[in-house]
Amino acid sequence: MTNTIEVTLSGQPAAKKWGDSNPISTTVEGYQIHIQQLDERASLPLVQTSSRKIQGLGIDAVTLTGEWTVEQQWAFYLGFVTAKGGQTVVWASDDSELEHRKLAYDWTRNIINLPPQDMYPLALANHAIDFIKSVATGKVEANVIIGDDLLEAGWVGIHAVGRASVHPPVLLSLDYNPTGDENAPIETALIGKGITFDSGGYSIKSSEGMLTMKCDMGGAATVTGALALAILRGLNKRVRLILCCAENMIGGNAFKLGDILTYKNGTTVEIVNTDAEGRLVLADGLFHATELGAKKVIDAATLTGAAMMAVGSDYNAVFGLDKEYVSKGLAAAEVEFEGAWPLPLDKFHRNTCPSPYADTANSRPQKGGGMGGASNAAGFLSRFVTEDGTGWLHFDLAGAFNGSSNAKYSAGATAMGVRTIARLLTED
Repeated sequence: MTNTIEVTLSGQPAAKKWGDSNPISTTVEGYQIHIQQLDERASLPLVQTSSRKIQGLGIDAVTLTGEWTVEQQWAFYLGFVTAKGGQTVVWASDDSELEHRKLAYDWTRNIINLPPQDMYPLALANHAIDFIKSVATGKVEANVIIGDDLLEAGWVGIHAVGRASVHPPVLLSLDYNPTGDENAPIETALIGKGITFDSGGYSIKSSEGMLTMKCDMGGAATVTGALALAILRGLNKRVRLILCCAENMIGGNAFKLGDILTYKNGTTVEIVNTDAEGRLVLADGLFHATELGAKKVIDAATLTGAAMMAVGSDYNAVFGLDKEYVSKGLAAAEVEFEGAWPLPLDKFHRNTCPSPYADTANSRPQKGGGMGGASNAAGFLSRFVTEDGTGWLHFDLAGAFNGSSNAKYSAGATAMGVRTIARLLTED
């Protein structure tokens, strides 16, 4: 056997000496997790919380022994790893799916957890290019538009949000085309919010609210990780990855409250809150996907606190005008054992942030954007896809990051959503 601590699953309750409700007991070799007669799905939270407790004892290397399903092993891994790293899990079974998940998950989590001094817009774009190329050699072409070149190309949202930073804003448009046919249709476009640090701009955040804003590029990391996992699972369709990358900073040339942006599709937007910047950069990415003629469009973003208030940290919020596609997104999450929950979105949400000076404001001039903030943000985004929103899905990543540890996860990124989006890419 190895020199690591062994962890097994038991279908029996722990001995009375461990307490009436303790799911963990020790053995000569290590630990047992007593899932008793729970079915696989019901056992996963117990396995994950138990792994957190085991790692919390200072144990960083384990071998899973005995009978484990793939999902039970993965649940253990999710709870065991930390932002500081250094944990090792030896799988109970030789399964390529576990290794593929680990590769995509670890990249996503590590990229989100990097400090903003290291993860700025161009660095994010380059990391994404390198990662996708590493799993899809010879099938990737990337175009990066930087700084003032964004204005020439018409991407006013990304430019406005990022222009006050010493690190220029970036639009990455990456083409994964395994077909070899340059005329092949784009089956899906993935758009990710890549705000590598969010001060809130002139609508400045509090110190406490700003502390974790390195995570605001979580959408970009999530869709990149999802594409990588889908490729590792055998994706054979053309996908366009679009990352909208910027630092939202304060400076003499920063965008201001009262400014009006005119987007490439003609939509005018009054800025009433510079901290509602994610939707401004995503609008460019969504319209780019529409221009390209992508059959389906999926965006992901750490977009609103309202979504976190609505669904908590165990779910990502899902929106769409195409209710059939929303159902597919929820079904994909169910199969992949990830939390996802639908929140309301109808066409009238496009008009819930009115402006007397422009077609729409980017929010409401109220703390947190007022009531229904997550739906209002999704309604704003819906202006930049097809009129009826067919084939468009919006993930507000409420569960992508934890500011502090909880019973299921260590502090930091969770990568929740990677598996769901990967399945949508391979199943559609």
